[in-house]
Amino acid sequence: MMYKLYREQQLDCTIESAWKFFSSPHNLSKITPANMNFVVLSDIDDKPIFEGMEIDYKVSPVLGIPMGWKTIIRNVEEHKSFTDFQKEGPYKYWNHFHEFIPNDKGVLIKDTVDYELPLGFLGRIAHQLFVKKKLKNIFDFRYRVLNDLFNSKHS
Repeated sequence: MMYKLYREQQLDCTIESAWKFFSSPHNLSKITPANMNFVVLSDIDDKPIFEGMEIDYKVSPVLGIPMGWKTIIRNVEEHKSFTDFQKEGPYKYWNHFHEFIPNDKGVLIKDTVDYELPLGFLGRIAHQLFVKKKLKNIFDFRYRVLNDLFNSKHS
């Protein structure tokens, strides 16, 4: 069964600074809860994302068990949008579309994640029992960190 997670957040910054932050794979660990043990394994220095870029990670999403995750960057429109698509990892399907919309308050960022779990019926049960909540918590954490990074200067 396919699921969708949608979030949006207003950031008080320029499109250039938002793009620079989100197009650096190393910033993912800053917006991921520490208990996920998220580590970028690829030797990408500080290169911004590009079409076809593959990024390897190690993450511990369940019970601290480390798993490999490989994403490929697709559909890059600089300062507008990009997609990270799971090539290998814990999901049967993972497609995360990032959108950046400049406005008079800064930049509205939108995230649309379409995902599917493996294991059919067992995957659907796992989604109800913990995966849905875990993803919500990850994106709630991300919201707070981004708010602190981009919006707190005017608080």
